[in-house]
Amino acid sequence: MSDSWNKRTQAVHGGVRRSQYNEVSEAIFLTQGFVYDNAEAAEARFIECGDDEFIYARYGNPTVSMFEQRIAALEGGEDAFATASGMAAVNGALTSMLKAGDHVVSAKALFGSCLYILENILARFGVEVTFVDGTDLAQWEAAIRPDTKAVFFESMSNPTLEVIDIEGVAKLAHAVGALVVVDNVFSTPVFSRAIEQGADVVVYSATKHIDGQGRALGGVIIGTKEFIRGTVEPYLKHTGGALSPFNAWVMLKGIETMALRVNAQAASAQKIAEALEGHAALERTLYPGLATHAQNELVQRQLGGKGGTVLSLDIKGGKEAAFAFLNALTIPVISNNLGDAKSIVTHPATTTHQRLSEEQRDELGITPGLIRFSVGLEDADDLLSDVRQALDNLQA
Repeated sequence: MSDSWNKRTQAVHGGVRRSQYNEVSEAIFLTQGFVYDNAEAAEARFIECGDDEFIYARYGNPTVSMFEQRIAALEGGEDAFATASGMAAVNGALTSMLKAGDHVVSAKALFGSCLYILENILARFGVEVTFVDGTDLAQWEAAIRPDTKAVFFESMSNPTLEVIDIEGVAKLAHAVGALVVVDNVFSTPVFSRAIEQGADVVVYSATKHIDGQGRALGGVIIGTKEFIRGTVEPYLKHTGGALSPFNAWVMLKGIETMALRVNAQAASAQKIAEALEGHAALERTLYPGLATHAQNELVQRQLGGKGGTVLSLDIKGGKEAAFAFLNALTIPVISNNLGDAKSIVTHPATTTHQRLSEEQRDELGITPGLIRFSVGLEDADDLLSDVRQALDNLQA
């Protein structure tokens, strides 16, 4: 593997390790444990486990290791630890580094489960969390203290698609020695350069664009070798959030086509957003690639102008109209995943963000009419025609 390879090449060849059979497609090492030649070898491995040695699947596995090395290379990180789900990655990244009395600053626009970890789990164990408007660097500056241990945010928020200035926040956090932890799902490994822009730790739900075909759960934490092996691994190997070897193999196969899929999905999302902006049945069309998006200039600088694969539509008429719109669609499926080959629509206020109070949803802009639309690999014109007929039904 060469450090000079571009992302598309890393996505196909990064991290490959072949058995004695020299297989083309990566092997699935579907085993929970490993055999030692003798008792002395077992003792030696528990004292120090080499890079190409394994003890137990909860600690590591050859197939899982291939996935970790490949995604770390794509993201520009030194190392990675794969987890059973995206939320296991978020929890593992934060909980492994924090203790009672630590201070964290977080953007308040977060996925519901991320918010639960910060508001409930970390707070329960004595971690102080301060929430800010992630798009306002002045609020970050005011909230970050000399004793702040970490900052956390979604680089593109779910579902209102606010984009946070990674470089700007990182400069403020690093000035006090705080680690920058970024949930990067909506920005994708294809468009993001989060580590290059100042992130210390990058977290993905591999369930989304990495698999991208609705097959398996998975997550991954990417960072320095010291952080991954010294902080994250001891926590996760003892608490049990390991990725299965089979799911790791699915993710490896997904990575190979990820750039092709994500670029096609983003192009379709851009086309649909531009066509729907200003539609009479919509209060708002939210998409970072639109020139009217509040952080579009940042999108140009941070994501190379790519707005991602998700847009949000705020339907006039609230929940009743939103449900009527969803039920009138014929191509997108109603589900709560995203980044899939199939277009997926969901109503965040009653699903992914339903546990938030009405006041919290109002503050975040999650209105009763808001629809999150994850654009798939279908023909963009077919999708646009379907959305238009569903909107027209509302006005009939």
